[in-house]
Amino acid sequence: MSHVQAQVESHYRSALVETIRAQGGVLQAGNTTVRLAKQFGFCYGVERAIDLAYAAGKVFADRQIFLLGEIIHNPDVNAQMEALGIRHLPARPSEADLAGLGPDDVVIVPAFGAETATVAAVKTRGCQIVDTTCGDVMSVWKRVRQNAVEQVTSIIHGKSAHEETRATASRALGPDGNGHYLVVLDLHEAGRVGEFLKNGGDPAAFLAAFAGATSPGFDPTLHLQRIGVANQTTMLRSETEAIQNHLREAVAHRDGGSTANFRYFDTICGATQERQDALFQLLSESPDLLLVIGGYNSSNTTHLVEIAQEKFPTWFIRNAACLISADEIRHFDLHSRNEIVSRAWLPLGRPLTVGITAGASCPNNLIEDAIRRVLEIRGEP
Repeated sequence: MSHVQAQVESHYRSALVETIRAQGGVLQAGNTTVRLAKQFGFCYGVERAIDLAYAAGKVFADRQIFLLGEIIHNPDVNAQMEALGIRHLPARPSEADLAGLGPDDVVIVPAFGAETATVAAVKTRGCQIVDTTCGDVMSVWKRVRQNAVEQVTSIIHGKSAHEETRATASRALGPDGNGHYLVVLDLHEAGRVGEFLKNGGDPAAFLAAFAGATSPGFDPTLHLQRIGVANQTTMLRSETEAIQNHLREAVAHRDGGSTANFRYFDTICGATQERQDALFQLLSESPDLLLVIGGYNSSNTTHLVEIAQEKFPTWFIRNAACLISADEIRHFDLHSRNEIVSRAWLPLGRPLTVGITAGASCPNNLIEDAIRRVLEIRGEP
């Protein structure tokens, strides 16, 4: 592992970021102050997944290695996986995708996990599996499996198309496949569930509203009698708590004040919460603008942007190449769900404080690149 860690550090480490952290998270260069959030970038689960992928490349150097989907949601890191010779499989591979696999091949399960059917299909081909699933994700799986065994429907706060949520939903079916789940994206969708809990409604209309977000054979009249709230680990804690409170109150309203048919476990990832808390602290220091660095399909990074953009000018960028000039920045717009170019984003000729944070899947070298590019554009030494 020492050889693996040296290789990982050579790709992702940043001496500049470590120096800034050591001096309290602040870098002063001329008229520009850079403030880093106290917690940002790679979390333990991501580091472990990357270490295991690199280790697989060394241990199985003479074998074909495949990755289910993306190791994490960062395009630069995934490109590095390809550079190591790790080949790509879809996160939900078809029979045709798996047809050529055999006992001599290695398949890596990414940090968010994989659906039970996918893992089973890989196992039937005799492949060596390297499982990098984060421990926090597996904690959620334990809870939803328990729900299924006890005939409790799991209400999963998450994004129904996200790899982690699909993997969790597959475990919510339980060991015999008879469990049930419902995925809710936000408090608005939870409100629809709460309304059905309290007042009933048209099951067909309910199922149409949650198309693609329910277990096979889901019947809201039957399967909302006993519910347990779980979540995709990278969601906003405040939103998960609001959903939990709303559904608990709806169950109590239906059941004459009793909450015996409701359960909740706190399964928000600790690293996700630390990064959200650190961002709130950074925003309290009133930067002039904020850069959030990470993959555009990263859930935890997206939530950092949602928090920040309500208070300060906030730019969601993938890497330093997005910082074109003081007049132009290429960034991801959460409303249009597209990368766009905006103008006049970086003031010149006056003192400026730039806040910077990054999602749990963003390596330090990309953060350093962004810092250096900001200073370059500002004309700082």
